[in-house]
Amino acid sequence: MKKIILTILSVLMVFPALRAENIGVPAECEDVMLQAFYWDSYDATKSTTKYGRTKWIDLLKDTAAINAYFDILWFPPSAKGVGGNGGGGVGYTHKQLNDQNCDWGTRGKLQELIAALHRGNTKVLADIVINHRGNKSSWCDFFPDNFGEYGTYQLTQEHICKGDEGFTDSESSCYGADVSSRGAADTGSNFDGARDLDHTNKYVQNWAKAYVQWMRNVMDYDGFRYDMTLGYNGEYLSMYNKASQPYLSVSECWESIAIQKKHLEETGYNTMVFDFQQKYELKKAIIDGNYGKLKKNTNSFRGQGLERYAVTFVDNHDTFDRGNAYGNNQFGSSNLANATTKAQVLQANAYILMMPGVPCVFWPHWNMYKDEINKLIRIRKLAGIHSESKVTDESFVQGGYTGTIEGKHHKVILRLGKNRDMTQPAGYGCAVNADHYTVWVEGVQGVENTAAENTGVRKIIYNGQVYIVREGKTYTLTGSEVKEK
Repeated sequence: MKKIILTILSVLMVFPALRAENIGVPAECEDVMLQAFYWDSYDATKSTTKYGRTKWIDLLKDTAAINAYFDILWFPPSAKGVGGNGGGGVGYTHKQLNDQNCDWGTRGKLQELIAALHRGNTKVLADIVINHRGNKSSWCDFFPDNFGEYGTYQLTQEHICKGDEGFTDSESSCYGADVSSRGAADTGSNFDGARDLDHTNKYVQNWAKAYVQWMRNVMDYDGFRYDMTLGYNGEYLSMYNKASQPYLSVSECWESIAIQKKHLEETGYNTMVFDFQQKYELKKAIIDGNYGKLKKNTNSFRGQGLERYAVTFVDNHDTFDRGNAYGNNQFGSSNLANATTKAQVLQANAYILMMPGVPCVFWPHWNMYKDEINKLIRIRKLAGIHSESKVTDESFVQGGYTGTIEGKHHKVILRLGKNRDMTQPAGYGCAVNADHYTVWVEGVQGVENTAAENTGVRKIIYNGQVYIVREGKTYTLTGSEVKEK
């Protein structure tokens, strides 16, 4: 017995990712996420915001459609920021965290929106920006933050990393400040757009913990998307998650898989991470027609056996068009009405929505292709595909991909590419056959092009909510059985 216990302990030490108590990492997660904004999408007058304005009042009008398909919404930073009331196009340089009035809308409308989403069983992620801070009136002064019962905090120049530009730029108000009045060295990469905060400082740590606790318990956010986590060691992210206990946490560690793995280890596996490398390989596979790029790719979380920790995506606010050279990593053109781009984007969405990880759909894609993406989400929910689903029987030909994904209820076969195999697999029926992708579901008879009615499964709408009826039982889109009262 002692030997067995020691063996189990040794396995847990070698593979900490197997621990059940990971914070912010729901096991076998069937959730589908929606990024509910893109760059400058609070302002419908800009040329880059042609896929719908997404202020709080706009999202309130869409809550019924959002609740029907999405389990999690990722919001932009909701605090007062630099550059107008919301800040710099999105709000990533905040001035005062407890002031939740910004270019996206008022605190009152934000709380109304969160309450409406919660009534429809949709959770909400706050965008947490704690690597850096915007100033009050000079380079190194800050507004205080009042988090009520969690405390009031006043950051000063002693809380700024000692190598920050605020101390080295001659135009700065704290240029040349004595080293003793500065913070410690940065524990991550430098950000030159604002003052980098010293997370080794206990006061900064307490400030950050108070902030995330306040966002969870007062603003009623369910979880967090952490911005620019390359800027500080992952141990601090873990510290803040332990203090606030988010339902789901995802880190923006925009780097190679090796650095992402190191970051994940630093956090004690207490977060998920956006799978940037899969996004890049998926783009190459689809645009170049080289589907071998998807073969157990070592440059992705799935290739590393870490799919439980992956939030997968096709594009986001940084990779999509921003009217400058920065947003140049998108699929195809920024004109989503372009036929070629549409085919590529929908192929990519079919891939992330049928694969393990937690898929995050991008607002412009959903805005343009609601019918197609909603159909794919229904198939995922029907099959019970989750963050840890196994993928087997993968094969690759020039211009085509096939993979079998094991859901909790059904297996699914995904085929991509213009040269994909169109033969009907024995025991499977076609849930959707679209331009350059086909999805087959185990136990389905016949070919249907509407996922709501395939496989003998019916979609019903009652009191504005969408339900699935399967084998005489009724389920919510999140898979929970609805019992008669």
